[in-house]
Amino acid sequence: MPPAINRSMTATEWGLLLLLCIVWGGSYFYIGVAIKALPPFAIVAFRVTVGAAILYGIVRISGRRLPTDSATWRAFFVMGLANNVIPFSLIAWAQGHVPSGFAAILNATTPIFAVILANAMTADEKMTSGRLAGVIIGFAGVAVMIGPDALTGATDNLLADLALLTASVFYAFSPIYGRRFSRQGLPPMVAAAGQFTAAGAMMLPLTLIVDAPWTLPMPGLPVWGALFGLAAISSAFAYIIYYRILATAGAVNLMLVTFLVPVSAIILGALFLGERLEPVDFLGMAVIGLGLAAIDGRPAAWLRERFA
Repeated sequence: MPPAINRSMTATEWGLLLLLCIVWGGSYFYIGVAIKALPPFAIVAFRVTVGAAILYGIVRISGRRLPTDSATWRAFFVMGLANNVIPFSLIAWAQGHVPSGFAAILNATTPIFAVILANAMTADEKMTSGRLAGVIIGFAGVAVMIGPDALTGATDNLLADLALLTASVFYAFSPIYGRRFSRQGLPPMVAAAGQFTAAGAMMLPLTLIVDAPWTLPMPGLPVWGALFGLAAISSAFAYIIYYRILATAGAVNLMLVTFLVPVSAIILGALFLGERLEPVDFLGMAVIGLGLAAIDGRPAAWLRERFA
């Protein structure tokens, strides 16, 4: 019998969530390198098509096959659209109009939308006061880490702001919808391969029409390295972990990763890019930790047991 979804996460699930945040935190570096030479749609198309090819190879090597029924493929296309094509494209466009720090703040609203949508769309991920308080505290922690300077010009382009918020809504919706794959018994790698195959089928013709990539200069080796890192590590590998967490911990717990990715990005920047951690970064991490503790629920339960 599968574990209950609306519960505290196990140590294994927390470990996988931390691994996912590191993998997705690295994507900022890869995109930062690639965006200097390629337009956003081309980057997204490479990410999903090469990611799909890698995942399909893993599926076949493992002796599995992708489903052939139309109902499952319709679900793959919904997931590819909701979790890749729409949010990737909206964020890529919006970041040309608003500061990247403000974009990160808006992306961190994803768990708030996840709590609301899961409460409406599921029977076992209902909103609790602890979860609601936790996502609000976690969002505040991200805002502290990004800093007030990120809000400069935040309202200069209302359409960009709405695009980022819309991307967060799609990110929140997609894991709730994607829970059906675990109920079907699809292994995480099969679900990820199907989703990315569907996303590639939609994104590739769009990129050919909009960006005409054959007219672009040939990228250099650093850009190719960033593209393959984005596709193999931050996409193929990341979404195997994504579906593994989703199968047992649920959509709301999974979306906590959007609070952790900024932490990962700052730590990776300090370790590999020589960026300096400021006191406000540690304060933000501490606030995020409080938010995660509120959502997880075990610290509050422990305090009630000790002091009730």
